[in-house]
Parts: sequence; structure tokens; C-alpha cells
Amino acid sequence: MLNVYFNHDANTDDFTSLFFLTQMPHVHLSGVSVIPADGYLIPGLSATRKILNRFLSQNPVSVAASDSRAEHPFPSDWRMFSFSADALACLNHADLPAVDVDEQPAHHHLVQVLHAAAEPMTLLFTGPLTDLSRALALDPSIVSKIERLYWMGGTLKERGNVDDYEHDGSAEWNAFWDSQAVKQVFDSSIAITMVSLESTDQVPLTDKIRHHWAMQANPGFDFLAQCYANVPPLRFIENNSTYYFWDVLTTLAMGYPDLVKTKQVKVTVSTQYPTHGKISISEHGRIVDVVDQVDQKAFYTCMDDLAKRAK
Repeated sequence: MLNVYFNHDANTDDFTSLFFLTQMPHVHLSGVSVIPADGYLIPGLSATRKILNRFLSQNPVSVAASDSRAEHPFPSDWRMFSFSADALACLNHADLPAVDVDEQPAHHHLVQVLHAAAEPMTLLFTGPLTDLSRALALDPSIVSKIERLYWMGGTLKERGNVDDYEHDGSAEWNAFWDSQAVKQVFDSSIAITMVSLESTDQVPLTDKIRHHWAMQANPGFDFLAQCYANVPPLRFIENNSTYYFWDVLTTLAMGYPDLVKTKQVKVTVSTQYPTHGKISISEHGRIVDVVDQVDQKAFYTCMDDLAKRAK
């Protein structure tokens, strides 16, 4: 059984990642926390609780809210899906018992959950690393309780997805949101698998996939179709609105490592203007495993298989 703590930032792929986690038979979800990065906190928490209520069959999961704030916030237009997700018909068709929100902020919650675990846990972070960085500062001993961190963030490409007046465009936004946190986590001894922008370029959202979901009579596929209805597919040109399965690839790579191949690289993290969050290959850096290749057919099949499990 894979014991997992999930920290997400309340956007489309985060919610579908949470759904897929609830359907993995070999995963025990020990805790979930929401950070207001690529989404908004209140609707993000609400949607998270509804997804757990609707799809999780195991014992109730402890949920926590982050009080971390950005060094460089995401554009507000990117963050709006939190509200749409919370209003999805498939999550609001019946009154369900509420999942409680822990009184502790997310970084305290993470420390508590890690210490309560009998064995080292797997961390899945699909947003910034701020809560993990703060947890390490609060209690450095938690390093021994962490089996591995899977993080959707960063890029080794020359150009990232940051478009900001005080940045050169070389970073990915989860790293740019709090570059100091990324450096602090990377300076630790935690084993890290990084799913970067070039990793996720191999798994785009297309019209063919949307149509496939629409043709299935199943609550899992219905949830996926509704979630991604508000985001544009890959059609003619690539831009910051072109959608790839960023967080889903990270989640499935954690749950089913055979879907991907990784390469080991030594990297450093910039915290300086104008390259905040830039991750560079360097002989003087620390070793991380970067997802290098994706079995695309197996990836989409895995999504289907998990969606079919939903009741």
C-alpha cells in the first residue's frame, strides 16, 4: 500500500488528480491540503471536500488549509476554475456529509500526519513547495519520514511559462510562486521526482479525448468531462492557455511508475532577479529524477481504467 499526502493548489488538474487518487486501489490517502496558488482557497477547499465525499470509499481523510502566500502570485484569470469546480453538477446533486477541515495550517498538518505514519510516506505536491518548506523549517526531522517527493513544477527548458514584467521567462510558475521554498526543499536530502513542463508536453488534452469522455456513461468520466469543459484543448497554436495533463501526469507517475521513464540530473535553483524559480543543470547541483519519457497510450489508458472504477 502506498501511503500518500497530497498538497494541491485548487485548479482543474489538481481536482482530477484528487479524483484519480481516490480510485487507486493501492493508495492510502493520509492527508490533503490546499494552497491558494493557481486557485482560490475557499472554493478550492469546498471542492476538495466534495470530491472526497463523492468518490473516496476509505475512511475520512484529514483536510487542511494553507496560510502560505505568494512571492509572485499566479494571474487571477488562471485561478478562477476553483469556483467552477465547486459548482460542478456532479459534485452538487445530493447533500453529503461534510469532510472536516483541520484547525492547523497545512504545514503543521503535514508534520502531524508524517509523524503519525508508521512508515515513511510519499508526498505529492502539484503546486508550489511552500508548505513543505515551512514544514521542514518547523521540524527538520520529518525528512526521515518522507519516502519521496513527487512534484509538478520547474522546467529545464530555456523558456518556461512565466510571463511577468520582472522575470526573464525562464521559469515554471509553481517554482516562480515561491522560489526560495523550492531552493529550501531542493537543499534538503529528500528524494525528488520532478515532473517538469517538458515532461507534460507529451500528454496534451485534445478534442478526441473530450469526445471519448462524453461517450462514456459513468460518473468518473462525467466528472472528468465536466472538469475540463472550461479549459481550451490543443488545436492550432501553443500558448499559456493550451492544456496539458500537468498534475495528472505527476499523480499517475507516482501511482504507476512504469508509465514513465526518468533521468537523473544535477540541478540548482535560482532565487535572484530576474530568474526567480529557474532550475538549471549544474555539476554543483543536487540530484533529482526528472520524468523524461511518457508511454502516452498507457497513460491515457490508465486514466480510463481509473475513471471506470468510480461508482
